[in-house]
Amino acid sequence: MVSRPAGSHVSAWRPSVAGVAEVFHAHFVDHAYPRHIHDVWTLLIVDDGAVRFDLDRHRHGALRTSVTLLPPYVPHDGRSATPDGFRKRVLYLDTSALGAELVGRAVDEPDLADPQLRDRIHQLHQVLAVPGDEFEAESRLTLILDRLRQQLAQRASVSVQPAGRGLAVRLRELLDARTVEGVTLGEAAELLHAHPTHLVRTFTHAHGLPPHSYLTGRRVELARRLLLTGQRPAAAAAEAGFFDQAHLTRHFRRYLGVSPARYLGAPNAGTRPDEGKQP
Repeated sequence: MVSRPAGSHVSAWRPSVAGVAEVFHAHFVDHAYPRHIHDVWTLLIVDDGAVRFDLDRHRHGALRTSVTLLPPYVPHDGRSATPDGFRKRVLYLDTSALGAELVGRAVDEPDLADPQLRDRIHQLHQVLAVPGDEFEAESRLTLILDRLRQQLAQRASVSVQPAGRGLAVRLRELLDARTVEGVTLGEAAELLHAHPTHLVRTFTHAHGLPPHSYLTGRRVELARRLLLTGQRPAAAAAEAGFFDQAHLTRHFRRYLGVSPARYLGAPNAGTRPDEGKQP
């Protein structure tokens, strides 16, 4: 496992399991995630401590007894709720794993008080840490996704789409398409037939962060995926749209708490002494 000062550790890898974009285990003491957006679902369990986070500008918490599900394209941050930090395990799931119609329900209530679901996610992490058990992992993931759909389907979405959402989505799609090469604000305003100031304000209101922060986050996400495929940091920086490796490193540390060179680690089950693998 990769380590960093102050007793923090990070381990990340991409398993050969359909639907799982990345497995991420971390122990953070003083790292605070800035507001950012993923284009995948974030399925999180906490093993020690607790996490405070804002999701769509509403305060929430993640505890060891629950499961947290964060939907794609919804801004959130994260920090420890205790002085001793927190230890978490995360599965980043492709958008094909859960339907877009469930996003609003997850935004309203990201916390799932479901001990059986948490146990199943814990067991899946153990299986994913052992190469060669992909079929078992796929089977366990199927049951987890089915339970998540059942949980979310029981809720009524009350989220209200902000005014100007259409323009904000079009700008987001433009930034997604131009993540590497980028786009100037003037060019974006011309392409979307909107005044630059209105464009920035609308995007920020709809997505909870300004367009430049969104683009930086998307580039960091792209870089971490390139690193997971074996790319060296310098090459990943160039392919993700950063000026150079130092530029990538500065933003990567801010978003993920470690440098690109220290991001990858060997798979680790992240178990506690009282947690064993169950059928």
